[in-house]
This record gives sequence, structure tokens and C-alpha cells, in this order.
Amino acid sequence: MKITTAAEMRQIDQSTSEVFKLPSIELMEHAGTAVAELVLRYYSGAQTIGVICGKGNNGGDGFVAARRLRELGKDVRVLLLADSAELRGDAAEMYDRMKVAPIIVKKAEELREREILQCDLLIDAILGTGFRPPVTGLYAQAIEAMNASGVPIIAVDIPSGADADATAPDSTSLRTRADAVVTFTAPRPAHVFAELTPGITEVAPIGSPDEVIVSSLGLEVITPRDFAEFLAPRIPEGQKGIYGHALIVGGSFGKSGAAAMAGLACLRSGVGLATVATPRSVLPTVASYAPELMTEPVAESDSGTITAEAVAQIDPLLKAMNVVALGPGISRNPETVSFVHQFVPACPKPLVIDADGLNAFAGNTSALDGRSRFLVLTPHPGEMARLTGKSIREVQADRIGIARAFAKQHHCVLVLKGHRTLVALPNGTVWVNVTGNPGMATGGAGDVLTGIIAGLLAQEHAMKSPDAQANAVTAAVYLHGLAGDIARERMGEDSLIATDIIAALPEAFRRAQQQAARQTFCFHG
Repeated sequence: MKITTAAEMRQIDQSTSEVFKLPSIELMEHAGTAVAELVLRYYSGAQTIGVICGKGNNGGDGFVAARRLRELGKDVRVLLLADSAELRGDAAEMYDRMKVAPIIVKKAEELREREILQCDLLIDAILGTGFRPPVTGLYAQAIEAMNASGVPIIAVDIPSGADADATAPDSTSLRTRADAVVTFTAPRPAHVFAELTPGITEVAPIGSPDEVIVSSLGLEVITPRDFAEFLAPRIPEGQKGIYGHALIVGGSFGKSGAAAMAGLACLRSGVGLATVATPRSVLPTVASYAPELMTEPVAESDSGTITAEAVAQIDPLLKAMNVVALGPGISRNPETVSFVHQFVPACPKPLVIDADGLNAFAGNTSALDGRSRFLVLTPHPGEMARLTGKSIREVQADRIGIARAFAKQHHCVLVLKGHRTLVALPNGTVWVNVTGNPGMATGGAGDVLTGIIAGLLAQEHAMKSPDAQANAVTAAVYLHGLAGDIARERMGEDSLIATDIIAALPEAFRRAQQQAARQTFCFHG
């Protein structure tokens, strides 16, 4: 699902009508119907619904929604912020079809004490994504009145007053307080990055074919449809070999849980077999976490961390492995850093590097090269700062640019964790994840993600091509965040811990399967 600019979306609509001969009025009909359907799905208890319309095409979408909701038995009231004679084109046509006598307001003082603002639900159909802030005059007064109403508000296309091309939240500009947003065809940057609503953002198809949905941004939203092959039912003759064998290299004295959680998450992602290679003295602790985990003891330092001698010990294991994950709980011990520096260039298998596996390359990333085998790096902002020599503030200020440049330079897939985790590919495409929540800011959550990535990469689906391997990574990121969202439902954000995410993975797979079958795509925030 591409992210497009407002200008690109106008061109998409135009091309849909001119090249594929789908009349623009049909697009408007589909858009307004999508709004009405969202109302029925999420606000079915609302009986009185106020639709606040501007004079442009956004208002036209509102007229359609009003008609559809009236046909479905709702008490619908329409407020038009213009003289009906000012309506043009499709909006004028939909106004005539609406058959609901609107309240006409042309002056700000006429908004006072309007009963429509006290409905059970309001629909904001004033301004669409073509608008550039700031909003003034009557429209500004209407937005302020809606925001003060205290009732839920659904925004059509985008909250009125917002800049559709914004890539960060803006607390200074006036915009509608939206409890949900319905947009069409593809999201704009603001839908994904600007925190337009704490509720649902729904992206509804309205008829534009894939051929016309083009964007220069190189940004895609991860959706379950993109990795549907990882959600398909297993074949009756399936066996462990089809689902692969993953090796987790990690753990140290005091950090055995990181390697164990990565192994457990790997198993929960559907891998056939998972082995944890860990320091000899740490192995009993790792093995005690789950009987399904296999373990392999390796050479250790006096402080219980992996040493360079482990390279030769792990090498015979690699023949049976489909993927290796390196880093969870591995420590920054100098002997361990030496092991990492020797192991990474020599590993011929698809390799996922996380945590102190990444920190071992701080200041010298030349060995992080994915040209000889598929390479995935999963830094959080602090680790990314150490890899690039930048500050965390600089990384957070240009997450997309920094992730994209690093992935290109190192021919790797870079997963930059955080709010809206990014998956940057070597070809410059950046996938944006819209699952996850602040409760996942807890120790071990990253280790769980590493395990899920390894588990999906090991499976036969991912072995077909580099594109399939990239799909495995985006699937893992999405499912990790979705499992975190499910864990939040069960535990709350404050009490959420990493093993809650592992426990929620089965439900995450089930929900993703359901989402992949839907025409619309929804995400929170």
C-alpha cells in the first residue's frame, strides 16, 4: 500500500477517470459509502448523525454519506457551510441526490447553538487532503465548534485543517479533533506519521486500479495482504524441514533471557526447529525456559560471554541451518566483540543482527555488507546512532532518510525500531509499520522481534527469492507490533512485558489472516 502525496492522489483520481473511464462521480459515491459503512461498523449505536460539509469534493463525499445513512434508517442532519449555489460539479450533483434539507450557514455567528452539533456523532466533511493550513474564517469557526461539541467525530479523508503531506505531528495548526478517519485508495504521509487520530484510520478502496496508484515517495505501508503467503494454511504433508531450522546465537551471564525469548518467539512464528547457541555456563538456564528449544554450548570467557573460539564450534552447525540470528543478550565484552567481528563476515547463511551484535560495529560498519548473503539489521535509535556516528536526536529527526541511506550503502534490510518502525530495503523502498504501541518499550521486546524475523526467514516461503525474504521481514515487524497491541488489550500498556508479546503471537497470526481477506485496511493512530 503506497503512501502518496496530496498532489499524487489528485492525479490518481484523474487518471482513474480519464484512463480507466471510471467517472469521478462514481469515485465520490464509493467514498461516501465507505464513510457510512465505517459508521455502521464502529458507531452503530449512534442514532442522530450530523454531517458538516464544505463546498468542495469533501463536502460531496459527506452528501453521499448522509444519503446512505438516511437510507439505513439513521436520523441524519446536514450543515452546509456555504450557499448551495456555490457548489460545483460532482458535489452539486450529490447535493441534489441527497434529499436531505440542509441547514445553510454562511456566517460564523449562525453556528451558535446549532442543535446539529449535539448529535450522537458528527461527520467532518469540510476540507480534504488538497487543503494547506492554516484554516480561517467560517471553516475555522466550524472546526472549533465541532471540537467543543464533546461528541465523537469521524473525518472524511483527513481531519479538516490538517496538512496531508505532513510527516510529523503538528500541535500548532487548527484541525478537527477526529476520533476516526476514513481515507481512500492510499494514505498520505499525515495519515501515517502525523498522529491525526487516537482511533481508527481506515483506508478504503473506491475503484482506482493498482496501475494508477503511483508515488515518488518510495514509502509503503505494511499490510497483511503483502505477506499473505506466510498466513496461508499449512499443507497436509508439511513437515519440520519445510518450516526450517533457525539458529539463535546469544546470551551471556545475567542475560540468558534475551536469547531464550528470541528462541521462543522464533518457535511461535512457526519455524520447524530452533536452536540457541549460548555460553556453556548459561545453557542450563536457557534450556529451562522451554523444552521445545534446542541448545548448543559454546566457548565462554571468564565473565560468561561468548568468545572467538565459538566461531569454529558454530561452523559445523550452519550446514543444517536456514537462518542465523546474532545478538540477543550477547554483551559487549571485548572477547565477545572479537567473536562477532570474526563470525559476521564468515557466516554464509541469511543473518539477522540485533542488540550488542550491532554495537560491536559502532564506528566501523564496513563488515556489515549484505551482498554475499541476505542481511537484516534491527537497531533501535540508540544503536542506529552508534552505527552512523550521529546523535539519537539526529536519527529521530530523519528516520526515513537515514534508514534508506544505510540500507542502500550496506546492501541490507534495515529495521529501524520505534514508533512507526521502518523496514528499509537496499533498492530504496521503505516500508512503514503501523502496528505496535508504547507498552512495547520494555526490555526484551527487541529480542522477540529478532526471533520472529528469524523464524519467518527460515521457512520455505522465504527461500524463494530476495523479495520473499524481504516480505518475511515486513511480516515479522507487522506481527510483532500486532501481538504487542493484543498484549496491550489483555494487560494494559503499563504492565506489558516482552513474554506477553510472545504469548499473543498466535492471536496475531489469526487476526492478520482475517485482515488479509478484507478490502479495507485499518490501523490505529
